[in-house]
Amino acid sequence: MADSIEEIFNGFAAPFCFGQILVQKREDAGFVLLHRDDESLDQLQTYRDAENAIEIAKYDDAGNYRPLKTAPNLQRGWRLELATVEELRRALDYFYPSRLAVFAAWKSGYLKMTALRETLDRQSGMYRAAAKISDQQISDLVADFCRSDSGCIRTILWKRDRNGVIASTKLPKEKFDPGVDQAAACSRRPAGDARASHSEAATVPLLCQEPCNLLIAECRKVVKGESA
Repeated sequence: MADSIEEIFNGFAAPFCFGQILVQKREDAGFVLLHRDDESLDQLQTYRDAENAIEIAKYDDAGNYRPLKTAPNLQRGWRLELATVEELRRALDYFYPSRLAVFAAWKSGYLKMTALRETLDRQSGMYRAAAKISDQQISDLVADFCRSDSGCIRTILWKRDRNGVIASTKLPKEKFDPGVDQAAACSRRPAGDARASHSEAATVPLLCQEPCNLLIAECRKVVKGESA
């Protein structure tokens, strides 16, 4: 990973959006992080330690555990004030594990993508059966499990197989475009809210270079008939 947040983002000076998080520069020094839908709110609980991001990211607004940190259900109502670039980097990594490193590798041209079929073929034990999933079942599952408004706000870079077939024909083409803000699809801010200005901020994409373990588990469920 690059030595500083400036090197990683290179051109994405604050303010910028990273997933559902808005990063702003403080007037004196340091940074402020908050849920992007809370930009116009004043009554937010304030934290001042990068490690607070661990607990903030753990549960959704209803108190449910979030097994997928890039799901579009980051809780609201908080404000995280950080003094240094290093603290900022740590906090963002707590919110979205490994996404900074993946983005840095992608920008440098070194990011390796792994196809879903390749990942499935490597499974063993109880997950070996997941490889039996059909192409149509994959298209249906990915369209539901990975959709940005209710599933995951990463941008899909991986393919269905080594032939380069798209992961799902049922997802909009924007889901595969790093230039599109995936988190905008799950914003709960009222349309036309003129008080919020993060639409003018740069957006740093959360990139998905390979199918996650949760998706592999869902593939097994489909094959076993445990889910539609």
